[in-house]
Amino acid sequence: MFLITSHLLKTPLSFPPPISFSSKCRFASSVSAPRTLFARVSRCSLSTNTTMDSAADASMDAVQRRLMFDDECILVDESDNIVGHDSKYNCHLMDNIESNKALHRAFSVFLFNNKFELLLQQRSATKVTFPLVWTNTCCSHPLYRESELIEEDALGVRNAAQRKLFDELGIAAEDVPVDQFTSIGRILYKAPSDGKWGEHELDYLLFVVRNVHVNPNPDEVADIKYVNQEQLKELVRKADAGEGGLKLSPWFRLVVNSFLYKWWDHLLKGTLNEVVDMKTIHKLT
Repeated sequence: MFLITSHLLKTPLSFPPPISFSSKCRFASSVSAPRTLFARVSRCSLSTNTTMDSAADASMDAVQRRLMFDDECILVDESDNIVGHDSKYNCHLMDNIESNKALHRAFSVFLFNNKFELLLQQRSATKVTFPLVWTNTCCSHPLYRESELIEEDALGVRNAAQRKLFDELGIAAEDVPVDQFTSIGRILYKAPSDGKWGEHELDYLLFVVRNVHVNPNPDEVADIKYVNQEQLKELVRKADAGEGGLKLSPWFRLVVNSFLYKWWDHLLKGTLNEVVDMKTIHKLT
């Protein structure tokens, strides 16, 4: 057992009344400089009605509720071109995903220690989507902010990964410099969480090898563990068998089934660059 401390203040939060937005995106004149991208893409909500389900949303954890409305995800098309931005809340509504094809940019970090063991986390019970499932080290979204919109060498995504490793796992930025992340590939997937929520993400897959001090945030993480390949295979077997109610996140399962062991072997051999492919977007189901 380990002690975990929150990095977020648990104080009562108040929110403005829900607002309805136009389903159309609006753009200013196009420019090519990355630093001006933030200014030229207007807010675009793919939901025609953001009225909250009062019964469901009233019981939402206060921290998760704040993040759902404060965080602005980056909307993209299936070629990963930015088409707008919207709240985390709207981006994860299955109605938007199914009716409006809402797709947002995401990332998944796979952090290994110097023994090449992979750090896994169990998502907290208060997470809105996929609570208490086991997954890779950190899974989240670059936000609609200048530092996380930088396209060159996926720097915006790597900046976001560094930010969320601290938010979720208390890993200091100096322990995971952005130039130590390897952007290894991209996947596109869709997965329902329950009747209301789900994921539809264009997900950047990032590898990093660092020994780090971990201090998980209980608002985000219920548990952690390092695993080698054989231990991960046993974890997958237990999830397949439904032992102890153990579940894996759908994106992690897709990466495990499609790429992870092959990439892990290349990491062990020091040949990871041989399998880096940032040109292809793999559509996984």
